[in-house]
Amino acid sequence: MLYPEMTASRFVMSLDGVWAFCLDNEKGFEEKWYEKPLKNAMTMPVPASYNDIKDDIAIRDHYGWVFYQRTFALPKALLEGQRVVLRLDAVSHYAKIYLNGELICEHKGGFLPFEVEMSEYIQDGENLLTIAVNNVIDYTTLPVGGKASMFGGMFGGLTDAVGAKKENHPNFDFFNYCGINRSVRIYTTPKNYIEDVTLVPSVKGKGAKISYEIATKGKGDCKIEVFDKNGRKVASADGAKGELTIKNVHLWQPLAAYLYDVKITFGEDVYTTRYGVRTVEVKGTQFLINGKPFYFKGYGKHEDTFPNGRGMNMPMNVKDISIMKWQGANSFRTSHYPYSEEMMRLCDEEGIVVIDETTAVGVNLQFGGGANFNGERIGTFDKEHGVQTQEHHKEVIRDLIARDKNHACVVLWSIANEPDSGSEGAYQYFKPLFDLARKLDPQKRPCTLVSVQMANAPKVDCSAKLSDVICLNRYYGWYVGGPSLDWPMKAFEQELEGWAKLNKPVVITEYGADTVAGMHDTTPVLYTEEYQVDYYKANNAVLDKCKCVVGEQVWNFADFATSQGLLRVGGNKKGLFTRDRKPKYVAHYFRERWHKIPDFNYKKK
Repeated sequence: MLYPEMTASRFVMSLDGVWAFCLDNEKGFEEKWYEKPLKNAMTMPVPASYNDIKDDIAIRDHYGWVFYQRTFALPKALLEGQRVVLRLDAVSHYAKIYLNGELICEHKGGFLPFEVEMSEYIQDGENLLTIAVNNVIDYTTLPVGGKASMFGGMFGGLTDAVGAKKENHPNFDFFNYCGINRSVRIYTTPKNYIEDVTLVPSVKGKGAKISYEIATKGKGDCKIEVFDKNGRKVASADGAKGELTIKNVHLWQPLAAYLYDVKITFGEDVYTTRYGVRTVEVKGTQFLINGKPFYFKGYGKHEDTFPNGRGMNMPMNVKDISIMKWQGANSFRTSHYPYSEEMMRLCDEEGIVVIDETTAVGVNLQFGGGANFNGERIGTFDKEHGVQTQEHHKEVIRDLIARDKNHACVVLWSIANEPDSGSEGAYQYFKPLFDLARKLDPQKRPCTLVSVQMANAPKVDCSAKLSDVICLNRYYGWYVGGPSLDWPMKAFEQELEGWAKLNKPVVITEYGADTVAGMHDTTPVLYTEEYQVDYYKANNAVLDKCKCVVGEQVWNFADFATSQGLLRVGGNKKGLFTRDRKPKYVAHYFRERWHKIPDFNYKKK
């Protein structure tokens, strides 16, 4: 799917701003609120999660539908001979789109874009646009929501009781922020238009070839041109499919990005995109970017700010990357969902390496002891009572790869975070998903799933068979052990020795300790900044010994909001930075460490 770009043939209009907003009283559809202006509406910014905008617990913890509404008008001259498309970048988690009272589109999944052509629905003058949004999560959604149980969930959702209100039970450790979280836009194209473009690089010596394929609708001649940073044309070709040759190519490198402008012309339609040339390969225990062994230094992150929630926050995105470069980091994982296209484009510009993850978090019913069905233990992949997410999981993979396939920053697809990958049925669930990702990605990037801590992991975890890169979330010295660090580090080292036998690269994608900023002691006590530093020093000593470990991504970049629970005091405090991006003591430790560790050839054989 093409990102909306303003060109000589395309017009883009933002519908971001302040919209009318109402919580559903369970009569919104029955009373057809989408046909007329909302009554007693409040204001709500778009894009943003609605939860923290108003100071009302009924809004923060709302369960079910909400309605957004605004009007717009388009100049008649803009509509003549043009396709008019409504594009929504992310609506969490289910959306129904109404234009002038008519349902024109529905979409499941809260973190990827969707669009609908609406030329035939537009009226002269004012048009009424209503977006109904549902935030319910359950065993069919990604991320997964738990069923109510007498024991509650691992991460602290309040248990159900007789007469209790309906509420979500997130099977994941971050707040279920919802609403129109990213931009809403209208764009136009000619009737004959460019639908998509696929670019696949290969490098040999000082030159590069880019295989390309352009999907079009209608009739017309197709041409593609590549321009360098100085505006000089360095390659061109005719036809909808072929190969471009760039002599003396400038490669896209981690923390040293170089982007070309690729211009496509099809009849009257023109589209331009930025593109970086680089290669990615897994070879034994090495992860190669442009043929050189790369070492991941960075974080798991969240799209989480106040009061935006999960809402698009471009100033904070730019600030976060500035902090990463200050610290010597070169990468992050989009834990635990695809991030905004604007962030991906920014990573292309800044040279930040990205592990791109799907929305598949919570595909593990063993959290909280597995008491998820009337208090009884059930298997995650139980055909009757387990998760029913595989088909939607396939849709998410298709949409994610369609959106991000041309990004130079994306080097690895993460199929899921901490699934129940060691249980019965896990291989049968995940094998078709890995196969699909490998089939769909034209660049054939490596694939992984991020593994949760489990007994006998290398032997029972299906990731050992399926993943090209082993990604491990490990909390030796926090959830396992702690405050003692001696025996947990021995256990950590022993586990890594087991993974090393697979002869695959290993990235530690999560490790960390909850730390309250400003909490200190003369000895390293749990939750103090001193313990967080000692924790990471002990873990990093283990990682430095293991030749197969090619990366360290701490959990987390910054503190973030979660559901209320006894384990979470004002959210998850594992950040190297506070939620408002002030460094904890450990941030300076990693700054010193990461500036000493080179991006390439850190562990020479």
